[in-house]
This record gives sequence, C-alpha cells and structure tokens, in this order.
Amino acid sequence: MRPLIDAEAAAAWTDAVRIDVRWTLGGDSKEAEYAAGHLPGAVWLDFDRDVCGPAGPVGGRHPLPDPEALQAVLRAAGIDDDSPVLVYDDGDGMSAARTWWTLRWAGLEDVRVLTGGLRAWTEAGLPVEAQVPASATPASRKFAQRPEGNVTVRPGGLPVLDADGAAAWAAEHDLVDVRSPERYRGEFEPVDPVAGHIPGAVNRFLAEDDLGDLDRVRERYASLAEPAFYCGSGVGAARSALALTAAGRPTPPVYIGSWSDWGSRGRDVAHGEAS
Repeated sequence: MRPLIDAEAAAAWTDAVRIDVRWTLGGDSKEAEYAAGHLPGAVWLDFDRDVCGPAGPVGGRHPLPDPEALQAVLRAAGIDDDSPVLVYDDGDGMSAARTWWTLRWAGLEDVRVLTGGLRAWTEAGLPVEAQVPASATPASRKFAQRPEGNVTVRPGGLPVLDADGAAAWAAEHDLVDVRSPERYRGEFEPVDPVAGHIPGAVNRFLAEDDLGDLDRVRERYASLAEPAFYCGSGVGAARSALALTAAGRPTPPVYIGSWSDWGSRGRDVAHGEAS
C-alpha cells in the first residue's frame, strides 16, 4: 500500500476519512486554523492529546498513546476497522507521518499521507471549508458528520524499539539518528537536557529526506541494510520511516521514545562524529 498520495488523487479518494493533524513543536494548538479552513469533511485531531500519550519523567515527549484512549478517539472520528484514512498537516509531513505511523501500528491498513499537506491542496486549487463538525460533548468527541466508528486498536502493526532495543540495534545493525548534525554531535541541544547521541548510531538528517524526491531517499539509505530510526521524540523518526516506506523499503523500526526517553533514563551518551 503506497503511503503517500498527491492532492489530485486525494480529492478523488472520497471514501477516506480525512484527518487534520496540523501541529507545531512546542507551539499552541492549531485547532483555530482548522476551524478557519480545512479539507471538506476533515476531522480535527489534536496531535499531542489525541495521537500521542502524555509525556512523563521517562518514555519521551511523544510516547505511544494508550490503546483504549486511541481507540476512543478514532471511533469518535468515524473510523472503522476497514476505513481508508487520509492524514494531512501543514505540509512538512512531521505530524502527519507520525499519525500515519501510529495508525499503522494500531492495526489500520490503508492510511496515506497527503504529500505537501494543506499547502499542496490549496495550491492545486482544491476547495477548503470552514464548517466545524459539532461535538456532542468535549468528552465524547462524537462528530456530527460521521457516525461513530467501530475500529478496534490492535497494537503491533509496526515494529517499535525501546531503549534496550535501540542499544541492541545499534550494536548489530544501523541505528539512524535523524536529528541535525549539530544535535547528533552534541554541540547543540535546544530541547532535551542531555546532548549527544546513542552510542553506535549514525546520522542522516531528516531535512534531506524529501517526500517529493524518493529517488534521493533511496540513494541516502542504499548503504544501510537494516536501518531503524530515532530523533528527539519519535516524530521526525516517523517521517523518515514514512519516506523509506514510500521509497519501497520495508517500514523500519522506530524508537518512539527517542532521545528524550534515552536521556531521561541516564543511558550512555556519545559525542562527536560516528566512530
């Protein structure tokens, strides 16, 4: 199943449940922007609240959600076990990719990311709407334009690494840190309290994984036989996993807790270039 879809094809994919997950790292909710204009029929999900679990002392800044909580959110959005799902964000693919990854991990099969997000949709001259689906109560999150779905969340649809698994992967395969080279080397750490990288990891900056140039993605990872990905909190890593999947490779494991989890556990830290 191809995980990316362009705007024209997405417009013709009328049976898909459309999910708006626009988000900014460390920023305010973009629900107001959703209300101002979104894909027709799209349902808003708050990325931090609905797609990820709550951050804790360990586990990372964007851990996996509780399966029952995620199931309630997806059912409220009108998703069934066999529903096709279209996910989009502003266009950088970050929150959309992590949502794609989470839904695939949860057992949904046909989930696709709108390449270029809302920006590509509007640049193609396709319509947006400002009608906000009414909810019965904040707790129920039942949206008026879609009946409640019957999806059952079945975790395990995609491979996940924890800290021990990431360490073992780095020792035996290719653990890829997709943060900037400066963060990887430990020269600069704007978010997490510990700087550096997981010992044995290699660096491939996610900004160079262009979802619109899959030949380039294939070239960047050609030398890595069995890559697994991590980043700061498991969002950028999911985007690189999406890029590699779209390029025709098997979806790689992701260390969802990523650096924010690794550092909180007091694990060994490496600095400088890969040895």
